[in-house]
Amino acid sequence: MDKVDRILSQWRQQRPDLDVAPMGTIGRIKRLNQYLVRGMEKTWAAHGLNGASFDVLATLRRAGPPYALSPGALMESTMVTSGTMTHRIDQLEKAGLIERVKNPDDGRSFLISLSPQGHALIDKAVTDHVETQAQLVAALNDEQRSQLDALLSQLLREFEEG
Repeated sequence: MDKVDRILSQWRQQRPDLDVAPMGTIGRIKRLNQYLVRGMEKTWAAHGLNGASFDVLATLRRAGPPYALSPGALMESTMVTSGTMTHRIDQLEKAGLIERVKNPDDGRSFLISLSPQGHALIDKAVTDHVETQAQLVAALNDEQRSQLDALLSQLLREFEEG
């Protein structure tokens, strides 16, 4: 039994008229998210990053050469507001991890690009991040993880497509 099972047992005693099974699913996802984020935060911090800065740098890195995106594309990919993205860009630029460069396709706008220092940092950080994630899901074998991924993907699609 996990802690969620105990909560569900209490609800079943107090409110036997309710089907609290969905509470268990959501409660477990919520609790797991807290543990997973804490584990990843340690890895990001070891590289002087937090979740927000890692997210921007990783988004630029996975975009491929020239490792540059418009602020709008970064906002869309990271799902944050314009003000939040501006703050993140300003902080990363101050740290020397990104640069604002003229957009070669539109001289009136600019792109956000990984600096050489940012590129080197995110390559190290993402290597450690992937290792941390592997450790965080090590309780599952490959087949179990694949099954869980398929189920979570099915649930997520209901929100993203609906």
